[in-house]
Amino acid sequence: TLFFMLNYNEIKPGRHIVLDGEPFEVTASLVSRKQKQKPTNQTKLKSLLSGKVRDHSFRQSDKVAEADIEKKKVTYLYPKKHERWFCYAGDKSDRFMLESSIIENQERFMKQKSDYDALVFNDTIIGIQLPIKDTYTVKEAPPNIKGNTAQGGTKPVVIETDATVTTPLFINTGDVIEVNTETGEYVGRV
Repeated sequence: TLFFMLNYNEIKPGRHIVLDGEPFEVTASLVSRKQKQKPTNQTKLKSLLSGKVRDHSFRQSDKVAEADIEKKKVTYLYPKKHERWFCYAGDKSDRFMLESSIIENQERFMKQKSDYDALVFNDTIIGIQLPIKDTYTVKEAPPNIKGNTAQGGTKPVVIETDATVTTPLFINTGDVIEVNTETGEYVGRV
C-alpha cells in the first residue's frame, strides 16, 4: 500500500490519518501561529477503532501518513445476540459477523437487508458508514393528547429498527419519517 504523507497544514476535517499505527478521522483543525513560535495545527482526532476522540497538535515539521481507508458495499442481514451478520453486497453466500462494538451507536438505525458502506483498513472492517439521513417507518406511536398540539409538543415513537426517536405530536404509527442517523434527531415526515 502506498501512503501519501500529509504536511501539518494538510491535516483537515474529513481526512483519515494514521497515528501510532491507528487510523483516525480528523474532526476539527485550526492552524495558528503564536508570536515568535512556529505555526501549529491543533486537531481533534476520532479513532476509527475505538471511537474515542483526542486532541493532537502537529508542528510545522510534522508529516503524517494518510490512512488508506477503502469502502466496500455490505448488506446487513440480521442481529443474533452480540453478533451482527453481514454479507458483501450481491453475495449472500459469503457471510461474516461483526462485533456490535464495531457498529456501536449506528446499530439502532441499521435496517436489515439494507446496503451500507463498510470502512476497511488493512483488510479489516473497522466500521459501517450509514447515510447521514435515512427514512424509517414508525412502528409504535402513542396517541396524540388533545389540547397539547398548541405548544408544539413532542413524543417518543419507536421506528422499524426498534430505536426510539422524539417527534412532533402529529406523527402516527405507519408514518414514514426522516431521521439524522448521527444525532438520532427527527428531520421530517416523508
